[in-house]
Amino acid sequence: MAQHLEIERKFLVKTLPSGWKRRQHSRILQGYLPKCRTDLSIRLRKQNSKHMLTVKAGRGAKRIEEEVELDKRSFEALWPLTLGARIAKIRYKIPQNGALIELDIYQGAHRGLAIAEIEFESERAGKSFKPPTWLGRELTNDRRYTNETLARGEKKPG
Repeated sequence: MAQHLEIERKFLVKTLPSGWKRRQHSRILQGYLPKCRTDLSIRLRKQNSKHMLTVKAGRGAKRIEEEVELDKRSFEALWPLTLGARIAKIRYKIPQNGALIELDIYQGAHRGLAIAEIEFESERAGKSFKPPTWLGRELTNDRRYTNETLARGEKKPG
């Protein structure tokens, strides 16, 4: 079975795009299991009524990513293991020049933080992406802004 590669770029949001609140959105609650290696993260995510276990290996724009759907009971059995490493956000889907930008508006301890992620089919597509003016500094390789770092409260972005 072939591994799935995630090719993604991430940006700080400078200004929210017009009409963003009217876009399709979902509430996301995710927590991270205790670390076993620095380049491996294992998370649980509840997005609306869907429950997932995701394993990501590597760092930066290109990583291995495997997702497994869980039933609610299994998710709830594992959820206590994420205590102290959780985040909540609302994700808006913003179409932009043939790409789909996922705009994450963070809740709780990170209220006010807005980050945009764009996934690509190839490294070439990722490299050729021209961010719209409402996006700010690129965060793809900035570990302070990974969801796991934010959830664990390891480093404050700034």
